[in-house]
Formats: sequence, C-alpha cells, structure tokens
Amino acid sequence: MIEVTQGSSPLVLGLPHTGTDVPPEIWDCLNETGRALADTDWHIHDLYAGLAGDVTTVRTPIHRYVIDANRDPAGVSLYPGQNTTTLVPLTDFDGQGIWREGMEPDAAETARRRDTYHAPYHAALAAELERVKAVHGFAILYDCHSIRGDIPFLFEGRLPDFSIGTNLGATCDASIEALTVARCEAAEGYTSVLNGRFKGGWTTRHYGRPADGLHAIQMELAQATYCQESPPWTYLPERAEALRAHLTLILTDLKNWRPSA
Repeated sequence: MIEVTQGSSPLVLGLPHTGTDVPPEIWDCLNETGRALADTDWHIHDLYAGLAGDVTTVRTPIHRYVIDANRDPAGVSLYPGQNTTTLVPLTDFDGQGIWREGMEPDAAETARRRDTYHAPYHAALAAELERVKAVHGFAILYDCHSIRGDIPFLFEGRLPDFSIGTNLGATCDASIEALTVARCEAAEGYTSVLNGRFKGGWTTRHYGRPADGLHAIQMELAQATYCQESPPWTYLPERAEALRAHLTLILTDLKNWRPSA
C-alpha cells in the first residue's frame, strides 16, 4: 500500500497528501462535497519526480479524507485557536461538511483508520529515515505539500508561493533552514515566507530532532505555481517546469548538506 522508492542520499521526501484512493465503504459515506476530493495536494508526486536524483520517497496513495497522515494520531490540533482540519477531517478547507448526514466517522472508526492507514505510512517513513541515518549519520526529511493560494476559511489574503515550515527553527539545523530560505528568496517571480501560516505539520514536528541527527522541513507550495487551482486541477507544464528548476536547486542543496564539524 505504501509506495517507497529507496535512494542512497541522506534526503527523504515525504508525500502524505497526494493520494486520491478512497476505499469503497468510505466513499459511500462521503457527500458530493467530499467526493470532489478538493483538498488533494494535486500532482505533487509528479512535480517532484526525478528531481535531484538519488533521494528516497515515501508516499501513501490514500486520500486525506480517509485519514490525514500529517496530523497527530492522538488528534491534538496543530494550530490551536485557528481553523484547521482534523485527523479524520469533518470539513473541507472551505469549512463545508464532507460526510453524508449520520455517516461521520466515530471514535472507533477513526481508530481503525489510524491503525490501517496512518500507522503504516509513518512506519515506512520512520524506517527510511533510520536507514539513511545509519549510512550517513543523519537524515533530512523534506515534507512535500501544496494548497490553493486563497482559502479564507484557513488564512487571510494570498498565500506565498513557497511556505517553509520548521516550527520556528526547532525541527532542523539552522543552516538547512537558511539554505532553503535563500533558494526561495532568490527565485525570481516567486514569493516566500518562513514559518508563516504553515509552520510544519505533525510529520515535520514529530521527526525533526536535530540533536538526534534527524532534520525535517516542510514545503507548502501555492498550487498556482504549477497547476490550475480549481477543478479539474489541470497540471500546467510550462509553470511546473519553471518551478521544478527552483525545486531542483533546493533539493540538491539539501542532498549535499553535511553537518558542520
């Protein structure tokens, strides 16, 4: 179920939100809004495919409406006091309900999905991070995400093109953060922010332990940089190739990074 491509570099790409698979028994519980699967990180696995060569990727094909692999399995909110979605979302990013009346998942169903879909993804991700750390003495997790640039329910105004999250610098070495910020700021025609609305999801915060040789950074891309931000979410090759050039520089920097002596 979990798709893993192993590389020998210290860089691991996490892909928790690109999947569109929904088991039939869960699909039957979704309403018309839910079945649109609007909150997918559309095309992200294709956008990053082949960049920087020898990197490891870990992807779940399961859609985030089944269970969100980037949420705390205990159900704790990432952003207390702000609108967000939960471990098993009850609404989409616009605050609209996604389940048929009376078909919302209860605690038992949430626990089942956590064990069936959330846990295997993180078991695979943890295993790959430990594998490359055993070779290099450290590992870098780069968590790949994208989102519509305008979502009033979640944030005011327009989201920058590159949103870098390190939980205020806690999840990676400062030089990893600095390399990524510098590449984004140098990307002509793009905007960027560090630890803005998105400071890194549960994955970044959970695995990012620099003192233990595990570094994590999240990249949230505004979808207009590479695709249409509305149905049918068309991939736009010209925009995507321009963006891929900058992403290649970022990933190459991270792949070649080494701790200071």
